[in-house]
Amino acid sequence: MDPSDPTLPLHSFPPSGSALVVGARGGIGGAMVEALTASGRFARVVGAHRGDAFGFDLEDEASIERLAAHVRDGPPLRLVLVCTGLLHADGIAPEKSLRQLEAEALARAFAINATGPALLMKHLLPLLSRDGKAVFAVLSARVGSIGDNQLGGWHAYRASKAALNQLVRTAAIELRRTAPSALCIALHPGTVDTALSAPFARDATRFTPMRAAAQLLQVIDDLQPADTGSFHDWRGAPVPW
Repeated sequence: MDPSDPTLPLHSFPPSGSALVVGARGGIGGAMVEALTASGRFARVVGAHRGDAFGFDLEDEASIERLAAHVRDGPPLRLVLVCTGLLHADGIAPEKSLRQLEAEALARAFAINATGPALLMKHLLPLLSRDGKAVFAVLSARVGSIGDNQLGGWHAYRASKAALNQLVRTAAIELRRTAPSALCIALHPGTVDTALSAPFARDATRFTPMRAAAQLLQVIDDLQPADTGSFHDWRGAPVPW
């Protein structure tokens, strides 16, 4: 979907707020920044990534606090999209069995996939607008679903994404008490043509980052406050916990 298309979603959001994309240099994150900017729905779109002007680092809470302070000084915060994730890196790869599990890789997966997003919730959920729709959405993964796990393997990635899902669910309960019209949700984007999925998706149907962004924004646009604390895929279908 072309982000300049007038049918691009987000009409459920009051206009002239702020949108924040964390992981703005990744495939999906970059597409989100482009789509949100082109939509004209937000007065300001902020993209955060490692090495930016805020010195942002998902593993550094002080940098998250600086980012939150910058967002606080702008228009009301309406939308936060956390498009970060770690599946593989130098010396880290998805495990095929428990024999391959290493403490260092497990800790690193949790730091990026669960702890970092949790700290973003800590500092950004209080900033979401209390007047009209506001959404904090994180990119999770279907393989993080405990109920959907029929294959095993990928222990660190599965477990850290499952932890992320629980953090989203728990934060949403707390958010509902102070901001009844706001949502905290997890989203599964499907298989997207990005560096994260490239080594493992050779035979899978892959979405372009722009199509994935448009699909997820449509899901977000369709969700209502009662959907807070939920986990949906790119079609809007619920994903088992």
